[in-house]
Amino acid sequence: MHETFIKYVNSYTTTPLTEGEIEVIKDTFVPKKIRKRQYFLQEGEVCKYAGFIVKGAMRQYSVDDKGVEHIVRLFIENWWVTDRESYVMLTPSVYNIDAWEDTDVLLITKADMNQLEKIPAVTQMARKLDENHAFAYQKRVNAAISLPAEQRYSDLAKTYPEFLQRFPQHIIASYLGITKETLSRIRKQAVKG
Repeated sequence: MHETFIKYVNSYTTTPLTEGEIEVIKDTFVPKKIRKRQYFLQEGEVCKYAGFIVKGAMRQYSVDDKGVEHIVRLFIENWWVTDRESYVMLTPSVYNIDAWEDTDVLLITKADMNQLEKIPAVTQMARKLDENHAFAYQKRVNAAISLPAEQRYSDLAKTYPEFLQRFPQHIIASYLGITKETLSRIRKQAVKG
């Protein structure tokens, strides 16, 4: 599992990891298998780990008073999974995160990540990921408040086509903030168009 992560880190840096740094990473990250529908984090718990997804798919969501799930984020291979606020602030999470498929992750605590950031390649990777996260979040908020459902679906299909293959229609609809029926209508129109 670690080899995938080593390649990932090296793809973000101009300074490849040394053999010693690779060994530190292998000693720090803990491999874990999460079964489909098994929780990575439950609402009310403090998120003690960030996970790098080697294989599988996960989702982060809240549940409202009526029992309706609201998908906040979707995660697939080579993505980081965590409730960032809970992980950084050590506060109880308002979200659930579970595996949508059997998933292999590499886990790391915040304290261990802080230690790893002494490695130049990890620091470069973290900086680039923070930038990418901020850009993606800004685009998602803008889309949610200003774009019609059809455009949000089209943008998702272009940006993350694998989501449409990996997650069922009701999860995609929730992620887009629309009903299953609206998504079905949009998909039918897309096929006709």
